Amino acid sequence: MYRIGIDLGGTNIAAGIVNEEFKIIAKDSVPTNANRPGEEIVTDIANLCKKLCADLGITEADIASVGIASPGIVDDESGEAIYANNLPFDHFPICSLLKKQLAVPEIHIENDANAAAWGEAIAGAAKGTKSSVMITLGTGVGGGIIDGGKIFKGFNSAAGELGHIVIHVDGRPCSCGRKGCWEAYSSATGLINMTKDKLAECEKAGRATVMTQIVAEVGKVNGRTAFDGMRKGDEAAKEVVDEYIKYLASGLASMINIFQPEVISIGGGISNEGQFLLDLVVPKVHEEIYGTSVVQTPAIRIATLRNDAGIIGAAVLGM
Repeated sequence: MYRIGIDLGGTNIAAGIVNEEFKIIAKDSVPTNANRPGEEIVTDIANLCKKLCADLGITEADIASVGIASPGIVDDESGEAIYANNLPFDHFPICSLLKKQLAVPEIHIENDANAAAWGEAIAGAAKGTKSSVMITLGTGVGGGIIDGGKIFKGFNSAAGELGHIVIHVDGRPCSCGRKGCWEAYSSATGLINMTKDKLAECEKAGRATVMTQIVAEVGKVNGRTAFDGMRKGDEAAKEVVDEYIKYLASGLASMINIFQPEVISIGGGISNEGQFLLDLVVPKVHEEIYGTSVVQTPAIRIATLRNDAGIIGAAVLGM
């Protein structure tokens, strides 16, 4: 039997058919066109599922379940997308509407960060564990918690906003309205802001930095600018990366102190730094973990499913 995972975003709807080895064997996407009624989005999801089945030469009868990874707050028990700030959902019965258009036994829905964490737990960096935390370092800092082999959702299905713990009281403004959130310091956006601040500081002081040349070549400051500069031996770039790593390690240590998971996996754009990132952050995390000298230390790994984590995690919801 096969399963279909839907990664529903504000820009695109991506779908994939996943086999019993948790590998995507067919994948496609269509634009979300989020400024339209939710019913039209559901129809596009259904049509995308049907197209994937046709492309693979199978029927809906071969599909054991469909899972939807959606941004915002969702409730799998009721099958509702309760709220998403970039999609037209307000207690929207997405699963029941999709069930009317697809002849499949089960349809599930989960928050997209939770689905990605579930995918890593089932088939990725945390495979074989019962407790894990996934952190995504992208535009924001996303999170998902797996406890006892299940997604931890809280009593109201809204748990897991790990990027919005405060690590610097009255610090940088965060998109959520608070100040000093981990997201404001450890997201790609936070790193870009730190890099821009350092470039402005260097320009004002007349201090040369290779990051200026990197930005000119790329055309913009991005999440790699400081890391690339550091690898070239640039001291100003190293200062940016050191500051970023300090805040990233602080948040990761808090995740360990709270949850003590078997594995923490790091995904999102910044995770593309791979082992270079781990070599910098893991020692700093170990300095801050409570009881590190007497208890087993959780493993910190780069997530392995990359952009497919949401599709795979959604596909295996209910397992």
